[in-house]
Amino acid sequence: MPRPPGYRIIYNWDGAPHGYSKVPQSMDDFLNKVYAPLENTQVGALFWCVGEHSARWPSQVLEILGDVHERRYENAQNYIFTENIRRMLERGEDPQKALIEKGHQLGFHVYASIRMNDNHFDGAQVSDLGKLHHTELTRLRIEHPEWLLGDQTSEWFNLSWNMAIPEVRQHRLAHIQEVCRLYDWDGVELDWQRHAFHLPEYEAYRLRYLLTDLQRATRHMTNALAEERSRPFYLATRVSGSLEMCNRTGYDIAAWIDEDLVDILIPAGGAATDASVEVDNFVNICCDQGIDVYPGLDSGLPDLFVGPENQETKRNMRMRAITSRYHKAGAKGIYVFNWHANRDSRRELLSQIGSIETLQNTNKIYAATHRFIQTEGAWRGAYRIDRIYGEVPVLLRKTITDTGPIITLDIADELVLGASTELELRLRLSEWVQGDMVDVWWDGDKLQDAEVQYCNLHQSDKISDVSSAVWLCFVMQPTGIEVGKHKVKVVLVERHPQLAGDITLTDVELVINHKGIRKQTHENYRD
Repeated sequence: MPRPPGYRIIYNWDGAPHGYSKVPQSMDDFLNKVYAPLENTQVGALFWCVGEHSARWPSQVLEILGDVHERRYENAQNYIFTENIRRMLERGEDPQKALIEKGHQLGFHVYASIRMNDNHFDGAQVSDLGKLHHTELTRLRIEHPEWLLGDQTSEWFNLSWNMAIPEVRQHRLAHIQEVCRLYDWDGVELDWQRHAFHLPEYEAYRLRYLLTDLQRATRHMTNALAEERSRPFYLATRVSGSLEMCNRTGYDIAAWIDEDLVDILIPAGGAATDASVEVDNFVNICCDQGIDVYPGLDSGLPDLFVGPENQETKRNMRMRAITSRYHKAGAKGIYVFNWHANRDSRRELLSQIGSIETLQNTNKIYAATHRFIQTEGAWRGAYRIDRIYGEVPVLLRKTITDTGPIITLDIADELVLGASTELELRLRLSEWVQGDMVDVWWDGDKLQDAEVQYCNLHQSDKISDVSSAVWLCFVMQPTGIEVGKHKVKVVLVERHPQLAGDITLTDVELVINHKGIRKQTHENYRD
C-alpha cells in the first residue's frame, strides 16, 4: 500500500460544529462551520471525531446518541448538539456522508477519528452510575460496571473502560469496524490519548499486549477494507508524547512499528499541549518503516499565563517556536486537536505551522516546558502523564557547589548577524525582591546587565511600582545562538536575609522579534 500523502497539517475536529447552530441545524450550515477554518490554509486532512460511546448514525452495534435518557438532556449545550444530529437523521440526512463528500470536493482527505476511551463523566465514580445523567452514558456501561477501571486508575477516570476485559476490546472493535465500513473515509484514527487510562495502572506495561491486540485487529480490518476498495485505507494512531509514557500507558510502539500496525503516528499530550514531545525519538524508530510522525498540539498550554505579551500574541509565538522545533526534528507535519475555530480565529497559525519555510522570520518564544499537575478540582490526575520532564517551575536554593537548575532551550531558527532581529532572554522569578542575587549563565557564559521588569499580577499592580514577581531580561546577540540546544543555568547567590520563603523560577524564555517590531507593548514596570 502506498504511504499517505504529506498533509502539512492534520486538523482534528471533535464534532463541536453540531452545537454551533440553533436547533434544527441545516446541513449547509453544519458543513460551512466544519470547513470554514480549514479552507485556504495548510490543512491537508480532516480527522473527524465520530463520537465517543454512542453512534451519530443508524447503528447496528451502538446505542444512538441521546437514547440512554430518552432525549432528555442535562444542559442546554448537550440538547443543542445532540438534537441537531437527531433532527438530521430524522430528515433522512447523514452528517458523516455529507462531511466526507464536502471534504473530498474541497481537496481534503477525511478520516474517522475514534476516541478509544473518552471520559467526560466529570469525575463520576462507579457508585454513581445508577443516578448519573449524562448524554454520553450508555446502557452498556451502566449494566457492566465490572468492565470499568474503577479504583485501578486515577480517581477522575474511574468510569473508563478496562481494556484488559475481552468484551470491552470486542465492543471497541465493533465500533471501529462499523463506522469504517459504512462510509467512504480515507482512513481511521485510533485516538488512544482520549483518554490515556486504559489498563490497571500498575499492570499497564505488562498488559500492553492487550492494546496491541486491538491495534492489530484494527489493522487487519483496514488492510481488508483497502483491498476491497482497491485503494489505500490508512491507519493513524495518537499516543503519548514520550516513549517512556507510551510504555507506562500500555502502548507498545516498538511492536506496532515492527508489525506495521500504523501509517501515521501522532505523539501528543493527553491534556493540553505537550511542548516537549520527543519527535526525534519517534522519527528515529519510525523512519525505516516509512511511518510518518505528526506531533500534536492541543487547544492551549497548561502553563499559568504570565504575559508580558497579551495572551493570543504569546500563544502564537509559543506555537511557532514549538512547531519549528518539531519540523527541525523530522516531523512530517503538525497535528492540531481541539483548535475550535471559525474562518478567521486560527487562520494565521494554520497558514504557518505546516512548513518550516512559512515559519521562517516569524516572531517566536522558545520556552522551558512546564510540569503541571492538577491535584484537585476538574480533571485532577489528567495532567500527570504529560510533560514528565518539565523543567519549571523550580525552587531556587543555595548549593554547596554554586550551581542551580539547568534549563535546556532547543532553538530552530537560523539567526543572522546584522539582521534586524531583537533577541531577549528572560527569566521570571516569583517572590524576588531587591537584595536577592541571582546569576544567569548561557552555555557556560555568565550574563551581565540584567534589566528587572516587575510583573503585572493583579489589578492593583497597575498603580504600584513593584510586585512579587519579576522578569530578569538580557539582550542577546545572534552570534551566541546557533540552531540546536542551549543551556541556561540559574544560580541563587544570595537570598534577602529578611525573607524565609523561596524564590521560584517559573519561566525561562528566549524571545525572537524579527525586523525590530514588537507587536505588543509589555505591561510591566521597569526597575
